Amino acid sequence: MKPTAELNEMGQSIWLDNISRALLASGTLRRYRDELGVTGLTSNPAIFDQAVRRGREYDADIRRRLAAGMPAEEIFFALALDDLRAAADLFQPVFERTNEIDGWVSLEVSPRLAYDADGTVAQAKALFAEAGRRNLFIKIPATPQGITALEETIFAGVPVNATLIFSREQYLAVAEAYRRGIERRLAAGMNPLISSVASVFISRWDQRVAPEATPELRNRLGVAMAKQIYAAYRELLDSPRWQRLFNLGVRPQRLLWASTGTKDPDASDVLYVRSLAAPFTINTMPEGTLLAFADHGHLNKPMAVDGGGYAMTLSRFRLTGFDLKAMALELQTRGVASFMEAWGNLMGCIQSKGEEVKVPS
Repeated sequence: MKPTAELNEMGQSIWLDNISRALLASGTLRRYRDELGVTGLTSNPAIFDQAVRRGREYDADIRRRLAAGMPAEEIFFALALDDLRAAADLFQPVFERTNEIDGWVSLEVSPRLAYDADGTVAQAKALFAEAGRRNLFIKIPATPQGITALEETIFAGVPVNATLIFSREQYLAVAEAYRRGIERRLAAGMNPLISSVASVFISRWDQRVAPEATPELRNRLGVAMAKQIYAAYRELLDSPRWQRLFNLGVRPQRLLWASTGTKDPDASDVLYVRSLAAPFTINTMPEGTLLAFADHGHLNKPMAVDGGGYAMTLSRFRLTGFDLKAMALELQTRGVASFMEAWGNLMGCIQSKGEEVKVPS
């Protein structure tokens, strides 16, 4: 059995953390679906920046839309929605076969709205409506304002991928916002079947502490934080409040492992796949990580329901002088800043592509 098939058999979904027109047109994404068990994908501004910057597939569309006077941000969302509609259609059979559990694609709101709840809600609703695909998540960062927006967006009936989660506290705030949005729908007599995932970023923890961590603690913090969050996730699923909601037809908000490409060249290239195998979760992998795991990956035992031994690792980091709560906020703030930078680069790239492809007079 292929390693990817073993992961699927164990109960974890494999999504691809990548999207580009070339990936779609070449049939590569279809092959990943059919041969490697990929059942969805995620995207972010940095991914689209690389797709537009490196490829020529978007140039004609950019030229046409710039000539029509369309602003760069509107051009981006038009291009992204074209790609994501195609990807959503590719995963539609998975969406139907799994009764809407898998087969999802994701589009992020502008990172410039990360601290603007009202703006996020308005853009999330507009993008979902414009996409015209039921299997599209709108990604919203788990900032305090994003969490407010998450509740309102779920209440409005828009599926949400809550992103840039780094700690148990941030995850619990996201889960609570999702629950409130669903409970408000139930109280209003509306359908509670609005899907959501909570995306927890892993490798950035280890990248952050690498310069200061002792050798025995290298590449251990990301997994330990994930295990702590997984334990909280399983506790919520088993809680009386959630059990009552499940009786009313509510769907659980699934946990998704993101940022699972290994940053340390001396560590295993499948470290965060092997270590984070757990039923009823998702691992969204960069393309290189997916191919590496398909080639030479192997599974450990599934993660224990209680996370299994993370407390000692976290305690050692704290005793070494790391303030994990402050670092979680720092990592989230840095994540927003990096997406804002990618967004600015992407807008500039669209403008420059327009200059490159102008027909001389």
